[in-house]
Amino acid sequence: MSASLDIRLKRANKVYHEGEVLAGVVAIVSKEAVQHQGITLTMEGIVNLQLSSKSVGVFEAFYNSVKPIQLITSNIEVVKQGKVPGGKTEIPFEFPLHTKGNKVLYETYHGVFVNIQYTLRCDMKRSLLAKDLSKTCEFMVHCLPQKAKLQPTPVDFTITPETLQNVRERSLLPKFLIRGHLDATNCVITKPLTGELVVESSDVAIKSIELQLVRVETCGCAEGYARDATEIQNIQIAEGDVCHSLPIPIYMVFPRLFTCPTLETINFKVGEFTCNKYKSNSATVCGLPMADRCDSLFLCRV
Repeated sequence: MSASLDIRLKRANKVYHEGEVLAGVVAIVSKEAVQHQGITLTMEGIVNLQLSSKSVGVFEAFYNSVKPIQLITSNIEVVKQGKVPGGKTEIPFEFPLHTKGNKVLYETYHGVFVNIQYTLRCDMKRSLLAKDLSKTCEFMVHCLPQKAKLQPTPVDFTITPETLQNVRERSLLPKFLIRGHLDATNCVITKPLTGELVVESSDVAIKSIELQLVRVETCGCAEGYARDATEIQNIQIAEGDVCHSLPIPIYMVFPRLFTCPTLETINFKVGEFTCNKYKSNSATVCGLPMADRCDSLFLCRV
């Protein structure tokens, strides 16, 4: 006798804010009646932290002092012990998104070393001869918009052989000059990163110009903090030997699950993002593209 269990939220996008009500139904489908020992729903919000492999051993106290941080937890009994009739049964539920004490619901974020996740789990306990049923559903929490108006802070940048980072043989680099600007470094997370780039001169033909978005995650404890940067996405903004002195638009949409408004707590920090401009050409040193780092970006919600 097979039965399936599912959680269906009323909102198709599964996005909620603190103070709202998380509502939906538990759907049970079975050809025959199902005997059970009770059906429960558990809502949980947790921050999971971990160190990169290069930091293991440096902060040994980290694993003992920093456990998963619980932001919110709630449990309700949907149905008491009994029997669910055959066919399709939908049981409605509601969970208020309220924290206890001075805790705050951070925005959903899926990182490499910091992960902020909110889940709903439904469990149906059954007899020893039948397997328990369980279903987990993730939902997203977004911060409420800021009331204060955000003032854009434009930044100009210049890329030359002298400004490049992580270059061993700088003398072998071809001569080039690239100028541009970003419209803001304090960015609204729901709006794209925009700007402009101009190739003033280049001794060799350009093959491609790419824009890389990098996140910097910091986590640790009283012993110290580990700071690691990982790539989120890389987009191409120009292909081929572009015309010199011709403005090239910069337009990048922030991927929502992998970025979040800038957040800093005692045990971790996320939301410091960096843009790198990559330029590859026929005279690339050591087979690697040449990169120049822009100022850090700080994201918020307005």
